Amino acid sequence: MNGKQSDAGEARAIGARPQVVAWLLVVAAMVVAMVMLGGATRLTHSGLSMVQWQPLMGVLPPLSGEAWQETFEKYQQYPEYKKINQGMTLPEFKGIFYYEYSHRVLGRGIGLAFAVPFLWFLLTGRIERRRRKTLLGLFLLGGLQGLIGWWMVKSGLVDRPDVSQYRLTVHLGVAFLILGALIWVVLDLLAKSAPGNAEGGDSAGVDSGALRGWAWATVLAVLLQALSGGLVAGLDAGFVYNTFPMMNEYWLPPELGELSPWWLNMLENVVMVQFNHRIGAYLCSLLLLWVWFKARALDLDPPARSALRLSMAALVLQLALGIGTLVLLIPISLAVLHQGGALLLFAATVQLAFRLRAN
Repeated sequence: MNGKQSDAGEARAIGARPQVVAWLLVVAAMVVAMVMLGGATRLTHSGLSMVQWQPLMGVLPPLSGEAWQETFEKYQQYPEYKKINQGMTLPEFKGIFYYEYSHRVLGRGIGLAFAVPFLWFLLTGRIERRRRKTLLGLFLLGGLQGLIGWWMVKSGLVDRPDVSQYRLTVHLGVAFLILGALIWVVLDLLAKSAPGNAEGGDSAGVDSGALRGWAWATVLAVLLQALSGGLVAGLDAGFVYNTFPMMNEYWLPPELGELSPWWLNMLENVVMVQFNHRIGAYLCSLLLLWVWFKARALDLDPPARSALRLSMAALVLQLALGIGTLVLLIPISLAVLHQGGALLLFAATVQLAFRLRAN
């Protein structure tokens, strides 16, 4: 009897794969929106407008004039107001408050959008046993991300009116990891549900082990480039040189090694941080072009070919967005799209690595 019940439970879970895929895609879309909204919050210097963390009680904004004045007075006690926004009016404060407020509310929404369906799928036996720990891990990682977000904000409430570029980069990196994991689980569910592929298989259709290695190297390079972008954002390094391909008249600007010890330049020298971000873009491009070149000699199946084409298209789009953002002096709309382009490129390369996987 237990064996039959177990088989029936697995059959129910397998039948629910399309619903689980739809749920995870919604969560992934919300994560993308969250990262892009976070970019807008950063670019509008709104992230320090909420000086308290109230995970449960902070869902509603101030609803009365008195409540708004009290919130504004709390903000006035912190460095950003005292050193940058001295004399800001209450209507101006509301303008930056709602960016950070929306960011936090969306974060709570993602938590609910993941937790409630997860519990329902779990309690009704619609999640396969081998996926339960993975999805629980994703939920816990999302909770940790909320803590990291507040840890980041706190760094701007002490002495300097800006968040730590290190904490910002960690916060951004965890968001990319969450998105990558969601995409991987979705792709795996779709692959297992495909006709004639219930147990999976080598979706590339050939022995593409070497190409898989290069694809994973590309995923890692894109992730590191995103982290580099976190440092650029945290230090406002995008504003120091706004020409391309040269940095004004330099290929190697004279300020590259001005900090001591030398390694500190990689993390805190705004010129070196921007320079490294440019070099990272070249590296990602070369790696993906190499994967495309190597793939020409292989008889890849259509999904793998499509994943490669999508990755190449995402790369071209991201390069165009990056160059445009730089030379136009970081307009907010274009910079947010550039952050979205990074998510698209990362998602595309994760899909490429999946399509070339060995099972």
